[in-house]
Parts: sequence; C-alpha cells; structure tokens
Amino acid sequence: MILPCGVQTNLQGKELREHGTHLFPVACYLDILPGDEIPWHWHNELELGMVVKGTAIVDAGSMKFELKAGEAFFINSNILHTASSQDDKPCELHSVVCHPRAISGSTDNIVWQKYLKPLMDNQACPGVHFTSAKAWQRQVIESIVSLWSSAKQEEFGFELHIRNELSTIINLLSEHQPAMNRKSFGKMQRDNVRIKEMLTYIQANYDKELTIDEIAAVCAISTSECMRCFRATISTTPIAYLKSYRLQQAAIKLQSTADKISAIAESCGFQEMSYFAKSFREVYGCTPSEYRKSENNTNK
Repeated sequence: MILPCGVQTNLQGKELREHGTHLFPVACYLDILPGDEIPWHWHNELELGMVVKGTAIVDAGSMKFELKAGEAFFINSNILHTASSQDDKPCELHSVVCHPRAISGSTDNIVWQKYLKPLMDNQACPGVHFTSAKAWQRQVIESIVSLWSSAKQEEFGFELHIRNELSTIINLLSEHQPAMNRKSFGKMQRDNVRIKEMLTYIQANYDKELTIDEIAAVCAISTSECMRCFRATISTTPIAYLKSYRLQQAAIKLQSTADKISAIAESCGFQEMSYFAKSFREVYGCTPSEYRKSENNTNK
C-alpha cells in the first residue's frame, strides 16, 4: 500500500507517525512537492527515497543533496532531515521508511550486530546520495524501484520481497559506508543533542520574540557556538530556522482555522503584517489570503 505524505512531530522534532505495523514495520509514501510540507524532523527508522519527477533538495544533518529524477537517497536513524523541491517546481518523491527490525527481526543476531548497528552508529554517514555513476549505487536504486513496485501491487509474498530488497540495500550501504573519524564522532554526537534541544525550544516559543542569545542559553553555549552548531547540523542559522518554522505554522493555521490573517501572523511571532505578507509570498509564492483560498478549494 502506498500512503500519502504527512509529517507530524512532537516538540523535539521526532515524527509521531507509526510507519507500517508492529508485524511489518515498513511504509511507502508518495510525496508531491512543493504541496506536501516536509519540515525538519527525525525518527528512529531508516529512510530511503527516490526522485521520480523533477528535482529535490534533501538535507540530512549537515549534508545537502540535489537529486534529479532517477536518483535516490538514504537517511540514517535519528538524523534530522527535510526535503523540498528545487525552486518550488513540481517534484515527485517515493520514500520508504522502515524500522531496523524489519530487516534483522531482533537485536540478538549477526544481521543486527554486523550490519545494522555499525551503520546506524556511524555519525559519518547521516545520509547518502545515490546516482547511476557507481555500480553499487545503481543496485540500490534498482532495489528501491523493485520494493516500491511490490508495495504498490501487494501480491502474495510481497513482504518477503521487500525484506529481501531492504537486506540487499543494507548490505551495500554497510560495505560502502564512509569510515568514522573517532575524533569527530563525539563532536557530531554533541551537536546532534544540542540542535534537538534548541529546535525544541524554538518550536515551543516561536510565537514570542526570540534572540540568538536566548536560543544559545538553552544549551549554555555562546552565540557563536550556537551559530556554528546550526550551520554544522542543518545548514542554516537560528533566526532563519525560526522564520521558516513560523511561516510553516502560519500556513497550517491558514488552512485549518478561520482566524483573521492578522491574528495568525501575530500568533506566529510576526509583529508587522507587511513583513509577514512579504515573507509568506517569498516562500509560498502567493499572499496568505490567496494561499487560504487555494487550500480550501483543494480540500473541497
């Protein structure tokens, strides 16, 4: 079964959606960009994806990939990531999210200990961009296409086929994953913990006036270290992320409430209506009122 995209997170940015079922923890999603919002989020599961149409920009921690149709990606466990279409042009993504036990079954066997755990613990591998330039990456892409087809058709034995293809992909990733630099490992772990704490604070207080000093104080670090941490993990600044998150929340409220646009702007931390309208148009390509009308017509 192919499911529509829909990312909902808690205040820590962890995705709340259960992927698949307890008996078969694998789910396939159809993402149509730029319509489907994919905010910064993370989950314990592994994620694979392929661009079918258009060009996608995928951020995984500090890594940024530009993927054209026919190219694919991997997002490791617990890595903050997001995706968007290039220049807001139409883009179609096929993504697969799976719990590691869909492959290993449990954590007390050789598959988990030799292949999955070392890959998931490798902070030097937050994500991978697959192209047809290398033979092993072509194999990964072919496996993603194959398992997606099985999930769509759901013929007898499709679960076994999907598991086999996932095992093939993990084997290839394990063999070709980058070596982990022990010195940088601790720093990357620390940055990952810090960024999640600071994003949690921003998401809980985005309706208030926030400064970089206040955001940095959450982790008892300097403003320069705060800026470095944001750049190193999600390739943006604290204020740019705050603005982006405020606009995302405003878009949700425009779609789901009948509140006045001025009230929505204020509730999302925008003190000046003109600045809100300008910022909204820069991201969504239309005014807040036009966005509300178009979303209402789409949902009818």
